[in-house]
Amino acid sequence: MTLKIPRRVQLSVVLVCVLFLFGCSDGNATSQTSPVKNAENTQTSQSQGEKVGLTAIDAFIESQNIDQTKSNWKTSLPKPPQVEFESDKTYYWNLETNVGTIKIKLDPEVAPMHVTSTAYLTRLGFYDDVVFHRVIDGFMAQGGDPLGRGTGGPGYNYDGEFSPSARHDRPGLLSMANAGPGTDGSQFFITFVPTPHLDGKHTLFGEVVEGMDTVSALEKKGSRSGQTSEPLFIEKATIEVE
Repeated sequence: MTLKIPRRVQLSVVLVCVLFLFGCSDGNATSQTSPVKNAENTQTSQSQGEKVGLTAIDAFIESQNIDQTKSNWKTSLPKPPQVEFESDKTYYWNLETNVGTIKIKLDPEVAPMHVTSTAYLTRLGFYDDVVFHRVIDGFMAQGGDPLGRGTGGPGYNYDGEFSPSARHDRPGLLSMANAGPGTDGSQFFITFVPTPHLDGKHTLFGEVVEGMDTVSALEKKGSRSGQTSEPLFIEKATIEVE
């Protein structure tokens, strides 16, 4: 699918930014079949915060016996069932990148499946060492492809989730890349500017609450074509519950 670039950016872009995905626009780890890195990939303010959402996700992971010794484990994962999230808890997605840290407040009320999938993949360590493969200054930073080139995904797809109140109307929004309806997966993008032309096409499921300086640092290393001036990647992703 072609992710439409705002007109002022289009004038200076040679090629239209295409969000190639397998499952969203549309893999390789340690020994045995132990699936999760829960202790290192989650931070919780209260253990009670895991009783519904994360506990349900962990139970699904344990039931699947995901073999992370396989080289392609990140691209052949089972699809998680949508889980319920506690209304009195706040879920955050923390991204430690090689240019700084970003803290994103997730929105399970508007996009429960997107938050479920993101938490599931994060608990598995899926996003660790994954690059931002396309960063367009004046537009957005896109990452989440385990292959690192814009064509990969987790091995499953799901539908978009939309709300009239969820609009791409400011910088620092977390949205899901896709190749059309029903192809959301693991690739996401963070906006640098308002992108209203994406409303109703890409699911908004979070917003940066800390680390906009890191978002700006990502933008500075991008280009009009999307190629980065140096490798940009997520060193570690964690879920935090308050």
